[in-house]
Amino acid sequence: MSPRPAALSRTAILSRPRTLASELVAALSDRIRRGRLAPGHKLPTEAAVMAEFGVSRTVVREAISRLQAAGLVDTRHGVGTFVAGPGDPAAQRAFRIGPEQLATLQDVVAVLELRIGVETEAAGLAAQRRTEDNLRAMRQALAEFGAAIEAGSDAVTADFALHHEIAKATQNSHFAELLGTLGARIIPRARLDPALALSPERLVYLKRVHGEHESIVDAIAARDPDAARAAMRTHLANSRERRRREALPLVPLVPPALAQALEEPPKQGARPARAKARVPERALAPAPERVSRAPGRGKAPVPRRRA
Repeated sequence: MSPRPAALSRTAILSRPRTLASELVAALSDRIRRGRLAPGHKLPTEAAVMAEFGVSRTVVREAISRLQAAGLVDTRHGVGTFVAGPGDPAAQRAFRIGPEQLATLQDVVAVLELRIGVETEAAGLAAQRRTEDNLRAMRQALAEFGAAIEAGSDAVTADFALHHEIAKATQNSHFAELLGTLGARIIPRARLDPALALSPERLVYLKRVHGEHESIVDAIAARDPDAARAAMRTHLANSRERRRREALPLVPLVPPALAQALEEPPKQGARPARAKARVPERALAPAPERVSRAPGRGKAPVPRRRA
């Protein structure tokens, strides 16, 4: 058994808290490329990685998910995570959605449609099969999401962790492996710069997302599969519709020529031109004299005298 890898300096990792998962991925990837973690070698346990790098369990799981998406490791449920070799079938068959496939809002909408199909059913199965340990893990991710919002973070890591825990609660390893392979980049907010401060509008949006997450977990806790499916579908559909609106082209309400004329300041000393009202020709013609018709047939109309 190969010796345990030397610890990475925590200073480099803790210098930017919002990129902990990226730093951990870079560190483990470097060890794999340099051969310090050889093909077939079992990665240290989550607890060991947490202790070595000084990060949370959520960060470790996200990092492992990214390594899976890159085809660098293969997770065997109930056994552990192993380094995949260059010719390893796991690396060749890995389904992935790379950054280049999330370049536009239309791409993000397409991934959300995939997630609606997969995660709606996963939520229903989780409500039927979840264990108390599954429920505790979900509530922990939910609490981390709320804490991240209060700290001014976009909570991408905690968001993905919750969805991944729901997939695990299905007790069907394929759901968890698929989400783990896709990684945290499937969270639409992962495309944004995490260093940007949250605007008041985004903070309101994240609190609404937090409420949707609570509805999903509550339905799973109550073992209500129909309510869990409905809550998950609503949550992901809301996210999809938000991105669809963002992708719509902006149509000007005022014609460009008129908008330009309105923006141009009037020349100094010039009196604003008054547009002459165009009067229809019919309005200039004299009004016909009103007549009244006497009773009886064949008699000429008698003009009505004006008072």
